[in-house]
Amino acid sequence: MKLRTLIAAASIAALGAGMAYADGGKVKVGMITTLSGGGAGLGIDVRDGFVLAAKGNENLELVIEDDQRKPDVAVQLTDKLIQSEKVDVLTGIIWSNLAMAVVPAATAQGKFYLSPNAGPSALAGKGCSPLYFNVAWQNDAFYEAGGLWASENGIEKVFLMAPNYPAGTDGMTGFKRTFKGEVVGEVYTKLGQTDYAAEIAQIRASDADTVYFFLPGGMGISFMKQFAGSGVDKNVMGPAFSFDQGILGAIGDAALGVKNTSHWSKDIDNAANKKFVADFQAEYGRLPSLYAAQGYDTALLLQSAMGKADVADAAAFQAALEEADFASVRGDFAFAPNHHPIQDIYMREVIKEGDVVTNKIVGVASSDHQDVYGADCKM
Repeated sequence: MKLRTLIAAASIAALGAGMAYADGGKVKVGMITTLSGGGAGLGIDVRDGFVLAAKGNENLELVIEDDQRKPDVAVQLTDKLIQSEKVDVLTGIIWSNLAMAVVPAATAQGKFYLSPNAGPSALAGKGCSPLYFNVAWQNDAFYEAGGLWASENGIEKVFLMAPNYPAGTDGMTGFKRTFKGEVVGEVYTKLGQTDYAAEIAQIRASDADTVYFFLPGGMGISFMKQFAGSGVDKNVMGPAFSFDQGILGAIGDAALGVKNTSHWSKDIDNAANKKFVADFQAEYGRLPSLYAAQGYDTALLLQSAMGKADVADAAAFQAALEEADFASVRGDFAFAPNHHPIQDIYMREVIKEGDVVTNKIVGVASSDHQDVYGADCKM
């Protein structure tokens, strides 16, 4: 699948940002994301958020490719976009194993990579690059915040579960780093698994008071439906990836009451977020997810740099990206020296608003969160 979008409209004013662009500031962006198969909803939301934020920008050309959630396909598409399409910037990857297959090779060829999602620890520490910017989070962030909140709110024994790939292992490492209680069980499933009978049996047999899990996309939907029907009476927590808006629509009432950590929520009270939520609903007819918010912020970051420097001047463009001079839907946002975010992580609870199952913020789990791997990043 290939979509080529030349984002051109009457004026940049359609963005509501009033940006002025540097001389020669046209930028060609290659977006490789997941648009088919398992997890396609995540890539679609990143794409739609990015396109919405770039609407009206005649200086930005976007070439979109579907990686099918396959590392070998992502690598082939990267080579094609760099060698044949001559893109200036790459973005879009959802999955950390795909990011590890693509990002080091792309930056080695002198291309900027702006991650709207995947944040493997290897790219935050020793494997960092001046050309790599993560606009979402480092993989551990939501989990570290979850561990802090659990420790401060009377949770004593947890059962951990995640897929066996970099984001899953990073995440559970992050939770254990800050959780002060006891981990009574820890299971790593296959990526893409949909039957959780064996894992639920282990949870039932454990003395955990809380199940803390990360299962993105369809995996989380399958687990929550099976868990809700199992009769196991234990609290559930996790990162927002398993309880985001697109997933909640499929899970339904089974998710009510679940606590989850996120850097974004539709009820964050700032002008940029209110505009984003309203515009996204008007454009696409659905509530945005955190993935849509990350795609949106990624496009805003890119355009903020385009307003200050020519992408052909790598040092100047890097400096412009580092300034992060844009109004994030998350509120305060800045880059740490390793080009990963410094931002608040919120605790949300799944509630029902009318007939819609959604999230609301119930507190801040971690203020000005910054990942621990930056100390190993030498640029």
